Amino acid sequence: MKNTVTLVGFVENDPEVRETKSDATITNISLATTRSYKDSEGERQQDTEWHRITCFNGIGKCVSEHVTKGAMIMVTGRIHYTKWTDDENVTRYG
Repeated sequence: MKNTVTLVGFVENDPEVRETKSDATITNISLATTRSYKDSEGERQQDTEWHRITCFNGIGKCVSEHVTKGAMIMVTGRIHYTKWTDDENVTRYG
């Protein structure tokens, strides 16, 4: 089995770039994907999903240099969720 996803959508913000203590570069963007459908009354509806995209090192640098807010891009990668416990001892996922 393989964890691969391809998304095509519009970039919400200019890339945010940061460096870790070990000199790795991390670039983040938000990507909006929208689907159209007809509801039970036959009216056209749109549903937008927001995706947080994280790129590392060379790919992240390329994204930060060439991608801007509003650009339509295609992203291929894997889905990864993080699990943590918040201050109120509630398990959260992101």
